[in-house]
Amino acid sequence: MNKVKILNLEIDNLSKLELLEKLQSGVVFTPNVDHLIKLQEDPEFLQAYSISDYKVCDSQILLYASKFLGTPIKEKISGSDLFPAFYNYHKNNPDIKIFLLGAGIGIASKAQNEINRKTSRNIIVASYSPPFGFEKDEQECQNIINMINSSGATVLVIGVGAPKQEKWVCKYKNMLPHIKIFMALGATIDFEAGNLKRSPKWMSEVGLEWLFRIFCDPKRLWKRYLIDDLPFLRLILKQKLNLYINKEHKKKNPIWQIANKF
Repeated sequence: MNKVKILNLEIDNLSKLELLEKLQSGVVFTPNVDHLIKLQEDPEFLQAYSISDYKVCDSQILLYASKFLGTPIKEKISGSDLFPAFYNYHKNNPDIKIFLLGAGIGIASKAQNEINRKTSRNIIVASYSPPFGFEKDEQECQNIINMINSSGATVLVIGVGAPKQEKWVCKYKNMLPHIKIFMALGATIDFEAGNLKRSPKWMSEVGLEWLFRIFCDPKRLWKRYLIDDLPFLRLILKQKLNLYINKEHKKKNPIWQIANKF
């Protein structure tokens, strides 16, 4: 099975190696539970997702959900695993030149230095940590576009959080003609710089990475994981029972507005 449908999103059923072999160009998004919940309510986010060429599972919980639905996904491919695999896979490929966009002041630059040291070449050609709210400042966005276009980069890795990063790629992709590969990878730049700790491997493997992240940043993340994302379990059960219907379909079929309340 090439794609697995979870709620209103089709996820590519690829292993990490298969993705690396296929990824010559295109847009890569890494859906997780929080993305799936936001995609139920945010039409702009859904529109941004429609431009992606690869949607790969970034959640052990989604992996469990796919098995529960009878359509198992091969492998979890988190952004923080994909990116180091990507730059190591291409460390001797002169056509791969990466621009890092995201994280706090100075962090993207630190990640750039760390990755270039690991790969023994300047595979990261430039980096920039944008100010808070940059996506609402058209002049700042144009400055970023100019930086990327003048950097010589062929790959853009953006890590400013969802849905901001996916919407930014959707809006400005066509203004970046030299970029062949776009990857929206959340906190990956922070991980590469050593600014954030990754969860222990065993927690990630059993689907408890969210608990580790709450422990590390409770003020910002407790509501997301403990309140906002809880409806996912109900929605997956409805999909299993063939009762799930997405909002666009409901608008065209009012009877589902009644059925979907139960």
